[in-house]
Amino acid sequence: MKSFVRKIVPLLLAFSAGAFGQLRVEVSFPASVHAGPITGRVFITPGTNGQLFGADVGNLRPDSTAIVDDSAVGFPILSLKDLPAGDYSVKAILCPYTEFHRADGHTIWGHMDQWEGQNPMSSPGNLVSDAQTVHVDPAHPSNIHLALSHVMPPIAVPADTTLVKHVKIQSALLTKFWGQPVYIGATVLLPKDYDRHPDQRYPAVYQQNHFGTGAPFGYNGNPAQPGFAHDWEADDFPRVIAVTFQHPTVYYDDSYAANSANNGPYGDALTKELIPWLESHFRMIPETRARTLTGGSTGGWEALALQVYYPDVFTGTWVYCPDSIDFSRYLILDIYNDENAFVRPGVKPSAGVGLASDERPMLRNPEGQTTRTLREQSQMEDALGSKSRSGGQLAGWDSVYGPVGDDGYPKPLWDHKTGKIDKDVVAYMQDHGYDLARYIESHWADLAPKLTGRMHFYVGDMDNWFANLAVYRMETLLTKLNAHATFTYGPRQGHMWNPLSNAELVRAMADAMNAY
Repeated sequence: MKSFVRKIVPLLLAFSAGAFGQLRVEVSFPASVHAGPITGRVFITPGTNGQLFGADVGNLRPDSTAIVDDSAVGFPILSLKDLPAGDYSVKAILCPYTEFHRADGHTIWGHMDQWEGQNPMSSPGNLVSDAQTVHVDPAHPSNIHLALSHVMPPIAVPADTTLVKHVKIQSALLTKFWGQPVYIGATVLLPKDYDRHPDQRYPAVYQQNHFGTGAPFGYNGNPAQPGFAHDWEADDFPRVIAVTFQHPTVYYDDSYAANSANNGPYGDALTKELIPWLESHFRMIPETRARTLTGGSTGGWEALALQVYYPDVFTGTWVYCPDSIDFSRYLILDIYNDENAFVRPGVKPSAGVGLASDERPMLRNPEGQTTRTLREQSQMEDALGSKSRSGGQLAGWDSVYGPVGDDGYPKPLWDHKTGKIDKDVVAYMQDHGYDLARYIESHWADLAPKLTGRMHFYVGDMDNWFANLAVYRMETLLTKLNAHATFTYGPRQGHMWNPLSNAELVRAMADAMNAY
C-alpha cells in the first residue's frame, strides 16, 4: 500500500472551523514556460497546513486563464467558499496529462509518470507558481492571479556503483497497450566479488515494493557500518543477486505486478520481458528453482500474486503485511456482503460525515485509534484527481482489480460521495482472480504441487491497514488445503512488521532455493 504518510501526509491536516471567506483564483502560464496547450489538473494550496483544492483543465493555452473557484474539489475543506477567514500564502501547481489511444479502443487523458512514482503534486514537468499572500475575508471576496512561472526538474537517478545497477527498458507489451512508449525498470544488487568470478551464475531474490530507485533491502554501500551492507558483503553471506522492480502506471506508483484491464499486461511485462532481460545481462540462473519473491504491503500482495499467477517462474514467496489477499476482508470491509464502504453495517448512509462511531476506518495506529476513515481517503483522492487519477491508494486498487468504465477510466469499487459499493465491480474482481484466496482455492488442483510448503506469511496483529484480517482468513484456507504454509504474527505490531532482519530474510530464501 502506498502510504500517504510518506508522500502526501500534510493533506490529512484540517483547518479549524471559523468564519467563511471566498477566494477565486486565476491561473495561467506563458509560452516561455510551456509552448503548447495543456490538459491536466490544477491544484491550489493555500498555506502550509495541507489544504488542497483541485480542478481539471482542458486544452489550456499559454496566456489563457483557468479559474479555480467554489466548484473545485478540496480536502480537508471541501470547497473554497468554506475557507476560514485569514491570511494565506497561495500557490498553484499544474500537472499535465498525456493523451493515450489505448489498444482496447479507449482514448483517455492521464498523467504519464516521470519516474517519480506517480505523484501528481510533485511530478517532474509540473508547472508551479510563486506563492502569493492573500487575505480572505467574508465581507471582501478575494480574486488573485497566479502565473505558473517554473517547471519542476527531472528526477536524478542514482549513479551505478560496483554492486548496484539501475535498469530501465521500454516494454513492447505495455507500449502496444498504451499507444505511447512505456518503461519498466529494476535496481539490481550484485553479490560481493561478482566481477571476480565471471563464470559463476547466481540465484535471484526479487523484492517487491513501491516505486523507488534505492538498492534492494536498503543496501547503502557501506559495509564498514553495522547493517545490511555489512552482512551482504560478509564472507559467509549467501551469494545471490537481489532485484527490485520499478513499474509505475498512469494511476499509481506501482502496477501490482498484475495484468489488468486498466493498466495493461504488467505481470507479463515483468515476467516475460524484464526478467529475461535481467537474466541475459546479469549472470542469473534462468530457472524456476533460482527465483524467489518477497515484499511487504503492496509488495506483499505482489509477492504472493506473482507466485500464484506464475508458479512456473518462481519457487517460493515470503509475504509480509500484504494488501488484502482475501476480499472478504478488503481493509475492514467485506465487499461481498457490505453495501457501503463509509459506515458500519446497519447504519443508514449519508452524504456528509455521520457519527464518529459509524464511520469505517481505513487506517489505525497500533493502539487501535482511527487515523483516517474511508470517507476521508475518498474525499482526498477526489481532490487529487478525477476519474481515478489521484495517484492514491484507492485509484491504485481500482485500476488493478476493477473493470474499465464506459468512459475508459477505472470503474471504482464504491461511489466516493456516498460510499455505495458497486456489486458489478465486486463480481468482476472475483471473476478475474484478484481475490487471491478465492483464486488459490479454485485453482488448487493445479497449484498444489507448485505452492505447497512454499508460502510464508508475516503480519502484525494491529496492522495499520488491517492487513492481518485477510491473512487470518488465508491461514484458514491454506490449512484446509494442507498447503503447509507458515504464518507468523506480531502481537501489538503495526504495518511493515517483520520478525526477520533483511539479512535473515535473504538467508532463509537462499537456504530454501538450495533445498529445492
